[in-house]
Amino acid sequence: PEREGMFHRGSGLNLTSGQYTAPVAGFYIFRATLHIARREQQRKGQPRRGNRLRVLICVQSHCQHNSNLETMSWLESSGDLFTISVTGVLYLQAGQYASVFVDNAAGSPLTIRSGSDFSAILLGV
Repeated sequence: PEREGMFHRGSGLNLTSGQYTAPVAGFYIFRATLHIARREQQRKGQPRRGNRLRVLICVQSHCQHNSNLETMSWLESSGDLFTISVTGVLYLQAGQYASVFVDNAAGSPLTIRSGSDFSAILLGV
């Protein structure tokens, strides 16, 4: 974070794993904003698996349970750079972690670009 001028406070965020671990039990507001680029253009007439992209913030990597935040976007066929965000409140026990997941049904490889962010703020216990 220091190299890119990003703000980073507290020990809950692990930059290697991409996980935020709650230091205390409580309600946390989470936000993830991802700048995404298609790595290759889809050719006309090429079969597509779909053009849906979901971004989730999940507790303990359990995205199939109700303890997650989710947003979905339908990708334009002409665009190759876009932004998608998800924000909301989750309750975490002390020691539980939350992380961001991308469910890509867009049919083409994607790259998360610099300038994307993930944050967590304790609202209360």
